[in-house]
Formats: sequence, structure tokens, C-alpha cells
Amino acid sequence: MAGGAFVLPKARPKGPPYFSRNQVAQALHQVAVLLELNGANVFRVRSYQNASRMLGGLTQDLGELVASGELFELKGIGKGLGSALSQAIGEGRWPDDWIALHTDTPEGMIEMLGIPGLGPKRIKIMNQELGVDSITTLREAAEDDSIAGLKGFGAKSQQRMLDGIELLARFRSRRRLDIGLKYGEAFEQRISKIPGVQKAQLAGSARRRKDTIGDLDLVVAVDDSDKESVSNAILQLPGIADIKGAGDSKISLILDTSIFDENFSIGHIDTNVLDAIGGDDYEQLEAGGTIDAQVRLVSLEVFPFTLAYFTGSKEHNIAMRQRAIDRGLRLSEFGLIPEKDAGDLKGMAAAKYSLSAIDENEIYQHLDLDWVTPELREDTGEILAAQSEELPNLIVQSDIRGSLHNHTTLSDGEASLEQMADAARKIGWNWLGLADHSPSLKIANGANAEDLLAQGELIKRYNSEWASEGVDFRLFHGVESDILEGGKLDHPDDILSQLDYTVASVHAMNKWKGRDEQTNTEELMRCIDHPSTTILGHPTGRILQGRDGYEVDMFAIIEYMAEYNKNGEMKAVELNASPYRLDLDWRLCKFAKTNNVPIIINPDAHSIRGLADIAYGVMAARKGWLESGDVLNSLSGDDLATLLK
Repeated sequence: MAGGAFVLPKARPKGPPYFSRNQVAQALHQVAVLLELNGANVFRVRSYQNASRMLGGLTQDLGELVASGELFELKGIGKGLGSALSQAIGEGRWPDDWIALHTDTPEGMIEMLGIPGLGPKRIKIMNQELGVDSITTLREAAEDDSIAGLKGFGAKSQQRMLDGIELLARFRSRRRLDIGLKYGEAFEQRISKIPGVQKAQLAGSARRRKDTIGDLDLVVAVDDSDKESVSNAILQLPGIADIKGAGDSKISLILDTSIFDENFSIGHIDTNVLDAIGGDDYEQLEAGGTIDAQVRLVSLEVFPFTLAYFTGSKEHNIAMRQRAIDRGLRLSEFGLIPEKDAGDLKGMAAAKYSLSAIDENEIYQHLDLDWVTPELREDTGEILAAQSEELPNLIVQSDIRGSLHNHTTLSDGEASLEQMADAARKIGWNWLGLADHSPSLKIANGANAEDLLAQGELIKRYNSEWASEGVDFRLFHGVESDILEGGKLDHPDDILSQLDYTVASVHAMNKWKGRDEQTNTEELMRCIDHPSTTILGHPTGRILQGRDGYEVDMFAIIEYMAEYNKNGEMKAVELNASPYRLDLDWRLCKFAKTNNVPIIINPDAHSIRGLADIAYGVMAARKGWLESGDVLNSLSGDDLATLLK
């Protein structure tokens, strides 16, 4: 469990079996680790490890195995372990020695297990030799250079621990949008299939499509008569690492990656991004990660109000409640209730007087507002726009006809030009731009001028063939050029002039992060001045949960680009759709729109699969108030070609 300290799962309210197969396997794994931390016999540790693996892959019903006594016939389940499991599964009580292991082992030592690459053996050694018993004391020992001198450790191991502590802190704070949605949608789908569930929907920051998500909120509509059975069914779903609480109307859980039908994978990540987020250590954290989830069980009548309340944001809800107060109403998760009827009543007691609403739209109608899509509920002007019928007609994914920032095997992509073009056609795009890295980015195998121009000739040939065959598809040829000293681009002007466009991006982050805001802003402006600069790529250089961007005044940059566009020379800013970046930030999208600076949503795809990241860019664009006319992706190939020329 990468997300927190070890805990033994709580028994289901009804049983037997009181624990699921996954819960029992997880408990066995934890006991094995704790035994190792406490210096137990290696054979005893191994027996628990083997039992955990075996039960985790078991297909038979655990309750039936216990009731029939067949549990003791399974390979690796001896009399002692079988009795312990029978007690847990049949009676809902974990063995006393298992409980003692969890309560007596210092919590800090358990917490240290979440640090990538740090196992119980090394933790035990550092505890015995240096008295390290928490992440805090581990950091102190590493910073004092005490760990490097231990036998079998060394300076590299010591630095790796410090890096791991930092990575774990970032990982625990929030999860990226793609990871949060992956968990949330899987959980929502499983709950929706439970008999008695009338509706189930994600709320919270996941529904609002924030770029990072703290935890998950799900609202479930169910009749009172079905609440108990639905609650029990939820508690028996796969992927529940722990039950933090289970009441009549709220269930608090910790989910792990076994919630997914297929093995968890984060897919291909380009080297620059992977290095920023922690490399292989990050992949290890995600593979064993967890996320908190809260489920609210409500009646169908209350569902729209609860969904709206737990969707948030807090600021949007405050504005909505004030609007209700101005009309003599009380808005809460239970309803929209006339104050004169409710009096001193609270909660569900007052809800019987609520105005009816079959969905959120009717709640907004009661308050004389157009319905506000969840992405906009951040109190950034949406209430006023909903009042005056001026909400934007937000972009949808079907508006996307192509993207310009994508990579092939010419630099650090894993698919060929032909494969990327074929994939773009299959998802219904009319055009695709290829912008491989320039030579300065050695880590990305940047393409030299000769190879870049050869790629251009190949693109011309394919475009000619498609045109003669009447195929409505074309390729655009560009480059992702590093921004060099003085705002220069990383290819001679005579090379850049032969391309359709140039994506100018910062990759030398150490240099840019070491300078002040004014210097960086002026440097970007000089780059924008270059006649070949078409698009400013991932403009702040941030990697979500990996690194902050460099200091830059993006408001000044956007206003500077606006002057070029006003004078008829296109300068576009990228909304990098990679869920690791989502840069331009959604808060700046509305400012770019207001200043008539075109935005191009780019997946920055380094693989065929990476093209699908355009979806996250559309989510961010919607959150930033963008309509189809605000983005270059909605143009036809011919119109884009004209604009680029």
C-alpha cells in the first residue's frame, strides 16, 4: 500500500465470509512484511507471502472453503495459518498476534515502506544501527550522511532514499486527473451494476475535471429498503484495500489497483516527463497505489441536491447558497427548502419541504439560472454568465479534427510516421502534425536537419498520394524546437522556413528555473518575435506532481502574443493535453480567449496510445471556458494550411 500505513481490513457488517479474498490476501501480505520488519524467521515470512499470492489468485469462494474445511487442503495452508484464516473469515476476528504486529510495530517504520525501493530488511537494519523509526528520522540520518556508511548501503542508496521521500510526499498529496478518473470510473461502473442501485455518479474534483484529485466522491441513489443490501454489496467489491467507515448513508474506503479488470498500467511516458516525476520509482508507486473514496447513499429525490453539493466547488456552493438565501430558500445536500416551511428543522427533517428537482438542471432553474456544467463550477464568473444566458458553448471532443504536437521514431517516439498517421485516421481526425524534437535535446534523440528535411519529403509524398486518391487526410510537418539562449530556435532559419510550423518549447529547466520571472518572460518574448515561432509549447514547463514550472509572467506573454495576432501574424499557445502537464493551465485559457490568442490542444503524443490524451486537453479546455472556435483543432486541414502559410 503506497498510500499510507498498514491496517487490517474491518469485517463486513454481515457474513460469513466476513472478509473478501482480496482483503485476506492483503492482510497476509501485510503480516509478512511486518514479520520481516520485526526480524521473524525467514521461513515463516515466506509462508505468509506464499499464502497471500495463492489466495489472491483463488477462484473458489472463501466462505465455502472455510465451511467445508477444504481451506486446510490448499497448498501452503498449514494447521496454524488455516485456523487463523478460518477465524477471520468465519467469525470476523483477526488473530491476536496479527493485530499485535500492526499495533506494536512503530507506525513510522510502516510508513517508511511506502518509499520506493525501500524494503523491510533495510528498514530493520537502519532501525537497529541508527535508531531510524520514521520518515523524519530517516531524512535526518540521510542528510547527516549516516546511512552511506552502513554496510551494503552507500552514498547512492542514501540519495535514492532522499529522492524517494520527496516523491512519496508528492504522490500522497493528490493524484493526477487521469489516475483519479481511472479509479473513479472503475468504481462508479462496479457500483452501477449492483442490484438496487438506481443511479451512481462521480462528484467532487473528479467531476469538475481538476488537473489533480484529492479523493473520490460518489453519490448513489437507492431506496431505503435496499440500502443495507447495496451497502453490503459495495463492501464486497474487489479493489477495497480498507474500510474506514460504513454507516447508513456514508461509506469511506481505500481503493487499490485490484479494482481494475486488467493489470494496472501507466503506459508510455516520454523520458523527459518520466525523469521529472520519479522514473521507475513513480511507476512502482502507481502500481501499488491507493486512493480514498467516499460513497453517499441517498434517495432518488435527494440525489440531484447531494450530487450538486458534493460536486462543489466550495466557492461555487457558497455563491449558490447565497443566491438561494436571497430568494428565501435554504440550499443544502438535502434539498432546496423554503425557510418559512423549514423553520428550525435540519437535514432530512427539513428536506420534506424541499422544492422538487429531478436533476441538477431544475435546481438551477429554481434559482433563475442556466445549468452550469461541472467543469465551470469554480466561482470564476459562471453564476453571472448563467444568470444572463451567456455561458459558453464549450468545446467537445468531436470538435477535434487533428493536433500539431506529436512525435515519431525520428526522435523519442515509439511509433513511425506511418503508424501515427494511420492511428490518427482511425480515430476520425482529418489531419495530423508531426513535430519531432530538435538536436539540442539529447535525451530525446533530437533529429538533425538532414533527417528532418527527409521526413518532410516523405510527408509531401504521402499528402500528394492521399489528395490524388480523394482521401480527406493530410500531414503537417513541423518541429519541436528548444528555445536557446537569447530566444533563438534550435535550427537555422533556412531549415525552419521549409517547415509548416514550429513548436517552441523550453526543456533546459535547470537554467530556466534558476532565473527570475522578468528574465524568463523577456526571453520568451524574444522567441515569440522569431518569424518561425508558430506555437509556444507547454509554456510554463510544469510537470504535475513532478516539478513546478519556471517563473514567468504568462499574462504578459499572452498579451504580447495578442499584439501579433491583432496584426495578422498568428502566434498560438499550446494547451499540452498530456495529463502529466495540462499546460497551459485552465485558469489562463479564459485569459487567452479574451485576448483572441488562438489555442492549440496537443497530446504531445510519443506513441499511438498517446493520441488519446487529447481527451484530457479537451477537459482542461472546457474548464477554461473554451469553445470550438477558440482552438485551432476545430479547423479543417485546408483552413489550417491557409492559416499556417
